Amino acid sequence: MPMPDVLKPENKPRPLGPAGWVAIAAMGVLLGLAIWFAFWGWNLTDAVLDTNGRIALVLGAVFSMIVGGGLMALLFWSNRKGFDR
Repeated sequence: MPMPDVLKPENKPRPLGPAGWVAIAAMGVLLGLAIWFAFWGWNLTDAVLDTNGRIALVLGAVFSMIVGGGLMALLFWSNRKGFDR
């Protein structure tokens, strides 16, 4: 049985260099700004979500997660069966 490419000694992962740490820091800053902007935008008004709005929000989030999970499952299944080659 041949050894997978990932486990071969020449394909060892290298340590993260300075450019990698800068990229991680930049993404962290962008994430922080996005969270701040979401809270800032949410608090701009005194609007209140009624029960129907909350139900719609929860159902939309749940069905979005189900569709995303199903599509990811199809992606992995397709790759494992060799349809992506």
